[in-house]
Order: sequence, then structure tokens, then C-alpha cells
Amino acid sequence: MVRHFGVFKFKNTVTEAQISESFKSLKDMVGKIPGLLEMEHGPYNGDEGMNEDFTHGFLMTFDSPESRDAYLPHPIHEDVKNLIVPRLERVIVFDIHV
Repeated sequence: MVRHFGVFKFKNTVTEAQISESFKSLKDMVGKIPGLLEMEHGPYNGDEGMNEDFTHGFLMTFDSPESRDAYLPHPIHEDVKNLIVPRLERVIVFDIHV
């Protein structure tokens, strides 16, 4: 399995409705992109203050590295990126094999 996780810092001009729409579009990929098993997300809620101004995070689970690789250029993923990326000030994405 592969865990694909990231953190977002949305631009100050982005509304809560746009943030919700962004994460809904990510969640809606589950069941449409082969091998994408699960997607979770939420706002930063820690007390450590180590989020470096990132406001939200997500975690996706893929059944294999091959499924993750096929997801990256998938047309549905490209559409989601076109919606979300212009709303971001910063983003970090990281993958680990489990």
C-alpha cells in the first residue's frame, strides 16, 4: 500500500465554501480512480504549533505503488488539481510505502 499525504495553506481570499468544495472533489475521486481506496482530510487542530501556517491536510490510501502512479496523470486528478491549486498559497505532498 501507499499513503499519499499532503498539507495545504489556502490563500486568504479562499472561502470556507471553496475549501469544502476542494476537499469534496478530492474525496469524490475514491471509487472513480482505480486503486484509490480511501481519502481523509481535515483542518489543522494540533497544539504544537508546528504546522508552519499550513491550514489543512489530507491522507489517501492506494492499494499499490502502481495505482498511485496511474492516479498522478489521471484525467479526474488533473481536473481536481485545476480546481484546487489556484486556491493554494503553499502545498506539500509526500508518499510513503506501508
